[in-house]
Amino acid sequence: MSGPFNIGEVAARSGVSARMVRHYEALGLLPAVARSDTGYRKYGEREVHLLRFIRRARDLGFSMKEIADLLALWLAPDRASADVKQIALAHVADLERRIAEMTAMKQALAQLAACCHGDQQPDCPILDGLAG
Repeated sequence: MSGPFNIGEVAARSGVSARMVRHYEALGLLPAVARSDTGYRKYGEREVHLLRFIRRARDLGFSMKEIADLLALWLAPDRASADVKQIALAHVADLERRIAEMTAMKQALAQLAACCHGDQQPDCPILDGLAG
């Protein structure tokens, strides 16, 4: 079956919830689609592919702006792969920065937790550390 699909069907085929389909449409990531005489959206295979692309990009943690840029490149027949690589490497650098921040948070919290006796007494180095 190649469509037209209603929103529930396109959601099931793409792995994206109906709510997110509407959200991506509102953001302009997914172009507005034709509607039936009764006002229901009518999707086709093209929209299913676009939604799968968006879902995979979200799974990799790309921002909506990055996804919009990647979609534009994916749809452009004259794209340069260097442009795609630049977006991907910038995202890798951002992930590395966030991992370093989270590692530092984990170490700080683990150190506070190690200082806490975890008993019935009110003294708590964790709360003291948070209070600064």
